[in-house]
Amino acid sequence: MTGTTAASGRRADNVRNRRLLLEAASAAFAEQGTEASMGEIAQRAGLAKGTVFRHFASKDDLLAAIMLQMLDRLIGAADRLLEADDAAAALREFMTVGVEELVADRAFCEVIGRPSLQHSGVRDAIGRLSESAEALTARAREQGAVRGDITGTDIVLLLGGIHQTAAPLLPAQPQAWRRYLELALDGLRTTDARTLPHPPPGHLHIADPSEHV
Repeated sequence: MTGTTAASGRRADNVRNRRLLLEAASAAFAEQGTEASMGEIAQRAGLAKGTVFRHFASKDDLLAAIMLQMLDRLIGAADRLLEADDAAAALREFMTVGVEELVADRAFCEVIGRPSLQHSGVRDAIGRLSESAEALTARAREQGAVRGDITGTDIVLLLGGIHQTAAPLLPAQPQAWRRYLELALDGLRTTDARTLPHPPPGHLHIADPSEHV
């Protein structure tokens, strides 16, 4: 085997191993939250534990990679829905997809405050998600489908709020989140809307706990 062929084979193995690790980690974190161990993830992937650490130096690096995958899916959904004619239906579908993602992944809300959420790639993706959500929301505002003071950042924050509200019910009633999504959607509509008592949030910033020490 030539040096070029060997290097190509190693690259292919690295790509395959990374894919297997991300798939195994996604499943483990979704089921168990952030308590899932790196050893268990390696076992699920059928790889040695050392292989995990060659790709991801820490659990937080692995969590950040999983977060990026989910954020990319949400950004893709938002960008796809920008092509829809009915802005209200597009915003509803985006919020439905967003809450479904959170409900399916137990680890998501557990990473709040962890270093994985401070990863530069994750921060950038959250910014892109807010921009995509704002584009969707702006279209809905223009069509008179939602109140004029609703922003894309409001929408992104509501996704987590809906999930957290329904979370205690989900083990016994896995579809309970749909009730709270509908309540939130009702609150976005213009009919009989009251002035909100607080100005809209600016750029979405996930605080690093060390900033408060």
